[in-house]
Amino acid sequence: MTETRTKSTYFDGQWHEGQGAPYESKSPSRVETIGTTITSSIEQVDEAVASAKQAFRSKEWRAWTPQMRSDVLIRLAERLEEELEPLARTMADEVGTPIGACRGMQVGGPIEVFRWYAEMALKGPRGGYEQALPLYYKPVASASILRYEPVGVVACLPAYNYPLNLLAWKLGGAIASGCTVVALPSPQGLWTTLKVFDILDELGLPDGVVNLVTGGPEIGIHLTSHQDIDMASFTGSDGVGALVMAQAATGSLSKSVLELGGKSPNIILPDADLKAVVGASILRFARNAGQGCAAWSRVLVPADKKDEFLQLADEFIDTVKVGDPQQEDTIVGPVISETHRAKVEGLVQASLDKGARWGAGGGRVDGLDTGWYLKPGILADVAEDDPISDTELFAPIGILQTYETVDEAIEIANDTVYGLAANVFGPLDQAMEVAKEIRSGTVTINGGAGMRPDAPWGGPGRSGVGRELGEDGFAEFFEVKHIQYPLAGITRPPGT
Repeated sequence: MTETRTKSTYFDGQWHEGQGAPYESKSPSRVETIGTTITSSIEQVDEAVASAKQAFRSKEWRAWTPQMRSDVLIRLAERLEEELEPLARTMADEVGTPIGACRGMQVGGPIEVFRWYAEMALKGPRGGYEQALPLYYKPVASASILRYEPVGVVACLPAYNYPLNLLAWKLGGAIASGCTVVALPSPQGLWTTLKVFDILDELGLPDGVVNLVTGGPEIGIHLTSHQDIDMASFTGSDGVGALVMAQAATGSLSKSVLELGGKSPNIILPDADLKAVVGASILRFARNAGQGCAAWSRVLVPADKKDEFLQLADEFIDTVKVGDPQQEDTIVGPVISETHRAKVEGLVQASLDKGARWGAGGGRVDGLDTGWYLKPGILADVAEDDPISDTELFAPIGILQTYETVDEAIEIANDTVYGLAANVFGPLDQAMEVAKEIRSGTVTINGGAGMRPDAPWGGPGRSGVGRELGEDGFAEFFEVKHIQYPLAGITRPPGT
């Protein structure tokens, strides 16, 4: 028997019976139903937004000090630590991420983010919550204060691939700054999010500060176009992100922060040790079954090292266990659904039909007939005009590109509509110079050292608008108010 959850909508500080259509969550590994949720109605979206608006304007929430907001974020992090294992198991079943990565990236990462935002609640935006400008003397002497105040009601729409991470990036910043939230998770990350809101319900936040609605595209459209939403924070594809921005503009002309797609280059410089970097290169585009916007899915190697790299890659892929995400030694789990796997296979086949070939790995996994699995692989000899070279596949599949000179490698790396992330393997001095030339929001050298919440995340082009995390990302949750007053009897000092 699977569970049916009727209370899927949270506003005014309590759970409510969903009034929308039922949604059946399925495990991409077991291909069985996890549970059924009765989702929200359009009317309940209005109620949740009204709840958030009322809470934002209330004296109770405004009276919460930075210390109180920091404390509640710390308590949230502590409760997530206590629930780490069951949350990780739920996510492994719902999203397909292997359990080891669930404990680390999928739950451990958000805990770190909430703790960092607890620090930022005390610190405030860059320069503090209130800043004095220098005295000004035109036409008369005056003083000015800049106050950084919460933007208001934030619609938070995280994607399915990292449901708790992406919620934490949005929810943490909103609470730390003093905003209120209406969250709408991807239906494919729904059960994880419901468990997180069960924890939020325990924390004693004022009614209406955090709210949850559930459902499909029609719920999302109504939420992001709502006239009482002050900011829409969305993570997902660039196509849907463009729609979210348009919907927000037609509603209240609200601000949009969009973290969208990528087709990230991984430049392997001529002096890099292929044997040392091949494994990291493959694992980085196969992590979470390739369902990550920053996957290094374009591998750039010197033309004279192409065959050597592909041979090493094929040997390494044979050592990567693809399978049940609940098993401790699994490295790559399934993609999210049968529909998504079919879409990916269709794009790959079109590329093969145009002359591409599997240079390493690829295809389905022998013996895995249940679940939406794909074997990590690298496509070689891809035509220059093949759309797959600049299409985000969200699958454990890389594209091999070759270059003759480092300048050509930089040109190929920048030849994309995206600009979210990139990596350079090679001697530090050489890699640093290349990193400076790549148009990307984040460039790691020799693999970097993992996500850090105090660094901004986002990028130019179709990778999005604005930033998340870091002081730049925290600033997105604020409006600036200028307060000015004259200073009677003060004249401009001579010589100034």
